[in-house]
Amino acid sequence: MHLQGTMQVNAQGRLTIGGCDVVELAREFGTPLYIFDEDCIRNNCREFYRAFGVKEGLAKVIYAGKAFLTTAMCRIIASEGLGLDVVSGGELYTALAAGFPVENIYFHGNNKSYAELCQALEAGIGRFVVDNFAELELLSRLSTERGQVARVILRVTPGIEAHTHHYIRTGQIDSKFGFTLPNGQAMEAARRLKDLPGIEFKGLHCHIGSQIFELEPYSQAVAVMLELAAAIKEATGLITSELDLGGGFGIYYTAEDHPRPVGAYAETILTRVREEARALNLPQPLVIVEPGRAIIGPAGSTAYTVGTIKEIPGVRKYVAVDGGMADNIRPALYGAKYEAILANKANLPATETVAITGKCCESGDMLIWEADLPRVEAGDILVISCTGAYGYTMSSNYNRLGRPAAVLVREGNADLILKREDYNDLLRNDVVPARLVWTR
Repeated sequence: MHLQGTMQVNAQGRLTIGGCDVVELAREFGTPLYIFDEDCIRNNCREFYRAFGVKEGLAKVIYAGKAFLTTAMCRIIASEGLGLDVVSGGELYTALAAGFPVENIYFHGNNKSYAELCQALEAGIGRFVVDNFAELELLSRLSTERGQVARVILRVTPGIEAHTHHYIRTGQIDSKFGFTLPNGQAMEAARRLKDLPGIEFKGLHCHIGSQIFELEPYSQAVAVMLELAAAIKEATGLITSELDLGGGFGIYYTAEDHPRPVGAYAETILTRVREEARALNLPQPLVIVEPGRAIIGPAGSTAYTVGTIKEIPGVRKYVAVDGGMADNIRPALYGAKYEAILANKANLPATETVAITGKCCESGDMLIWEADLPRVEAGDILVISCTGAYGYTMSSNYNRLGRPAAVLVREGNADLILKREDYNDLLRNDVVPARLVWTR
């Protein structure tokens, strides 16, 4: 397995993360266990901050909270000078509870409710990324009633398809997100916005997909979006002062992945923005990018304890762990691929290829189909890397499994940032109608 962040193998042949022995973490906190490498998170934040020229005023980096969001994560992101992208009232509530600077919160989502818009207006968030006409008109009414002005970025579907899984493509025409550009919806949104009270136009947004390794789609997106900005200026007089290009920057999961350096994405985007703005006689907009996975993905790992082992001679050897699709649904949902290591045998060579399966009652509950490992035995601590994005946030209580705990590790210290759910947590919201009460 490719070691990420501060991962090392210590003198005892065990895997360490953030200076903490993973076997000892498993003993102390139990498994499954999400482990987050704080130095890796911070280094990734700083790389985006530097590469995109935030200090120089060229760009703003907004962390996409949907990848992984807790109050502790909000504190880290804020301390590194990044903004925050939220997509629900729950994510916004988390940010507010953490004391995140409200002016740096950007509210996304294709179906924001009345209650969520009110919540965001009352909080005084920085930007509403408006997704459709109904939202635009409701936001205008609500902000006017409150005597407020909602600062708005229009989300546009530009018709650019990145080479990603079809579930996570968002820039093509046939998408649930945004005002479609080719059919004129985006221009119509700008025209309507101009005449709506309580709304201030700040700019345009697009997001072309996730886990993107190519640079050209970003360059194309800049060109298409600034052409739209020029057309909007000519038709309405509105100036696009902010150009939000979303995220989607690819990361390493397995040897099949070849992510570009953050600097390559930044140079491509910033250069094309400068060139296109000059060519179209537009003021150069502030570039906004929204990395989520690229910041938290490589910084997270999941530790499991190996349980039963089933070998089918000539077919496959199944190694079952005490988690699975309930704590990481991505392999079942997207066919996502990962690498693994035995934390207690990290210095030993691989001698067998096994299939890592979870404990959920589904044949599709497979975490890794082919993992090259030393001889696996019950009780081994198996670690899957790069699970920081969308593991916890997409987790469930399927089969009435409690969600795992999460720890933040740094310089030999491990701090709990998410408590493990126990059986009482699973029953917390259960209600038994009076007519079903047992009588004896």
